[in-house]
Amino acid sequence: MTDPSNISLPTLDRPEVTRCLFHPRPEIGPSPADAVDVMIPVEENVAIGARFHPADAASPHILFFHGNGEIVADYDDLAPIYRQMGIGLLAVDYRGYGRSSGTPTATALVRDCHVILSYVRNWLSDNGRQGPLILMGRSLGSASVIELAATRPGDFHGLIIESGFAFTGPLLQLLGIDVNRIGFSEDESFRNLDKIRRATRPTLVIHAEGDHIIPFSDGEALYDACAAADKIFLPIPGANHNDILFKGFKAYMKAVKTLVETAA
Repeated sequence: MTDPSNISLPTLDRPEVTRCLFHPRPEIGPSPADAVDVMIPVEENVAIGARFHPADAASPHILFFHGNGEIVADYDDLAPIYRQMGIGLLAVDYRGYGRSSGTPTATALVRDCHVILSYVRNWLSDNGRQGPLILMGRSLGSASVIELAATRPGDFHGLIIESGFAFTGPLLQLLGIDVNRIGFSEDESFRNLDKIRRATRPTLVIHAEGDHIIPFSDGEALYDACAAADKIFLPIPGANHNDILFKGFKAYMKAVKTLVETAA
């Protein structure tokens, strides 16, 4: 297993990059009565806020890493739909997002997902929930789940990537970052495309055909490079980066259910 302390992305941790790459916001308001709020310690004096919407003991659960600018509370309305499908949703934030402490950085994003996965596996076991665990990452969250898919295949059963990015450089440029000035190299970035070549668990890739932030071609590239023998690519016509679930709700949820059943 990868030692998270060895992970370092200094170019992406530069202040001019992090202030464009991360857009944290606090969580305001109470959590749903049937949810379980958890604080996951990731290092001394730093904890990540998580919201668990658990299903039955034998049911599958999705560990969900959301997109930038989102927080776990944004998925409170979707969680009951997952539960109706017999799937628990375990949504986690990043440093500085929601109820989390700390400051978000690229290095922390990749390091923390290892600690979070270990914590969630133990939490599920301690609470008698033995069903399969599926990793799901949306947009920025694709970096977390692809890192885990490449390094810890024995710790989960299936992988879902929604609006994921294959290349870091074009994303930084879209955010207004001069990649040449900061000495950027894809080899020293998130390396999603390289890592997914080691992903072998059943995989679902979902991407909006009109994604205006992460090109549709990135979703295709991730799917093509994925090493899983059992993999599905779902394009969502007429959708962009932020309305993909709204525009393709039925197909999206059907594909998720199919992947979960395959992984189980």
